[in-house]
Amino acid sequence: MDFEFGLVVAGLAVGFIVGMTGVGGGSLMTPILLWFGIPPTTAVGTDLLYAAFTKMGGVYVHHKKKNINWTITAWLSLGSIPAALLTLWILHSIKTDITVLNNVIKQGLGWALLLTAVAIIFKKKLLLLSQKHAGDKFHSESNTQNLLTVIIGLILGAVVTLTSIGAGALGTVTLFFLYPLLATPRLVGTEIAHAVPLTLVAGLGHASMGNLDLGLLAQLMIGSLPGIYVGSMLSGKVPDLFLRNAIAIMLFFVGYQLVF
Repeated sequence: MDFEFGLVVAGLAVGFIVGMTGVGGGSLMTPILLWFGIPPTTAVGTDLLYAAFTKMGGVYVHHKKKNINWTITAWLSLGSIPAALLTLWILHSIKTDITVLNNVIKQGLGWALLLTAVAIIFKKKLLLLSQKHAGDKFHSESNTQNLLTVIIGLILGAVVTLTSIGAGALGTVTLFFLYPLLATPRLVGTEIAHAVPLTLVAGLGHASMGNLDLGLLAQLMIGSLPGIYVGSMLSGKVPDLFLRNAIAIMLFFVGYQLVF
C-alpha cells in the first residue's frame, strides 16, 4: 500500500504503550487498522507478523534476564501451534465469500476485545484469587497443571489465529492463574516467549492465504521499534493502573461496537 504517515504514528503509539504497560499490541493495533479501513483479514494477518517481529526483541531481553520458563513455553506451544495450524486449515478450507469471512473475523475480534478488556480490569483480582488457591490440586500436581497448560495453549492458538488478539493480556492472565507462585517478570517473559512462535506461525499462515500487506507491515514497524524502546525506558513513570484502565475502557468500547 502507499505510504501513510498516520500508520507510522499508529505503530509508534502502540509500540510506546506496549513498552510501557506490557499490554498486547494486537489488542490495540488490529482495531486501529480497521479504523484505517484495512479489511479484517488483512488487518489480522499483518498484525500477527507485526506482533511476532515486535516481540522478538522482548524475548532477547527477557532471556538475558532469565525471565523465561522455557518448560511452560513448551507446554503452551504444544497446544497453541497445532491449534493455530488447524484454525488456518479451516479458514483456508471454508469456501465462502470474502465478505462473510470478514464478518466472522470481525465478530471474533469484538469478543476477543471484550474478554481482553475484562482481563485487564480484573487482572489483579484474578492474581489474588489464584494465589489464594495456590495449594489446590491442579497447582500441586504437575501432570494436571501441564495438561491445563496445553489446553490453555489450544484456546489461545485458535483465538489468536482468528483474531490476532489474546496472546498478550489473555495469555498473561491465564498464566497468573495456573502459576500463581511464579514471579511476575517470569510470567510476562514466558508469555512473550510463547507469543513469538504462535504469532509467527499464524502470521505466515495468513500470508500464504494472501492476508498480508508488506507495505503496511513496514510502516507499522518503522514506528513501533522506536516506540517500544522509548516506552520501555519510561516504564513505571506513569501510574500503571491509570494506563491499564484507560486501555481497557477503550478496548471494551471498540469490542462492543464490533459485536453489537
